Amino acid sequence: MASKTDSAGQTVYTFASRKAKRAFVMKHWPLYVISIPGLIYFVIFKYIPLLGSTIAFQNYNIFKGIAGSPWVGLEHFKRMFAYDEFLTILKNTLLIGMYDLLFAFPIPIILALLLNEIRFNGYKRLLQTVIYMPHFLSWVIVGGIVIGILSPSTGIINHVLGLFHIEPIYFLGENSYIRSILITSGIWKDSGWGTIIYLAAIAGINPDLYEAAEIDGAGKFRQVMSITVPSILPTITILFLLHIGSFLDFGFERVYVFLNSLNSENGQILDTYVYRAGLIDRQYSYTTAIGLFKSVIGLLLIMLGNTLSKRTTGNGLY
Repeated sequence: MASKTDSAGQTVYTFASRKAKRAFVMKHWPLYVISIPGLIYFVIFKYIPLLGSTIAFQNYNIFKGIAGSPWVGLEHFKRMFAYDEFLTILKNTLLIGMYDLLFAFPIPIILALLLNEIRFNGYKRLLQTVIYMPHFLSWVIVGGIVIGILSPSTGIINHVLGLFHIEPIYFLGENSYIRSILITSGIWKDSGWGTIIYLAAIAGINPDLYEAAEIDGAGKFRQVMSITVPSILPTITILFLLHIGSFLDFGFERVYVFLNSLNSENGQILDTYVYRAGLIDRQYSYTTAIGLFKSVIGLLLIMLGNTLSKRTTGNGLY
């Protein structure tokens, strides 16, 4: 048996024969055994439910079931792309996902780099606790807080605007503000929690690298840019690829708590549309087709991103 490390830092084993490979598996059998519950979980809750995606190609009837419902082929997919409202909602989802990728994804990285430079441990722990706490609040609570802050009558923002003799603004009643509200509320809620992985990656960096850089005269900013960022780049790449994979899956609760008839033109996304068309209007086959479309696009995006990442940086998910 021989082993080598690939460009992504993973160990790759090669075996001279099947007997050698079998001996390796027998030697490390506990690792394979403890992976069985995880495999069973994915088979039962992830792969078997995929069979239900067949109703996207049927005119599904809850009384006849999957076996008894008539097949209609790609009719629901054709209807999906022929529907003007769907195209508008798809555009909203793409724009909100892109804004989230551009503005929300870098924030945990920046916060982790800043937290790493704090040398007073007591203050660092306090600050970490403060920025972690919003993650444990449900979106219903976060929505209530944000709606209260943005209220045109009692909100603190409109109160400050009133001090400058500016008329109150009903932020949640205008289409032009809803996307910014969704992104900023998400940053406040989850950016602190997202720093945990990056701080763990930073903790694994060899301190000798910083000492050598300091001896060479590198300042803090140069150390961050030349040592810290390149060292955590594989972690950034993996999380970036995972984020791309869920590009169209922005989150139902995150949007639904802020959505109303006044801002739905720019705020409604695929998840909220599926809820309205699938559960309220009972268009099960049509909304399953939308979900299948989302899954295929997410798979293609993550495969494309992984290929480009491996070619440019040598790091990837697989």
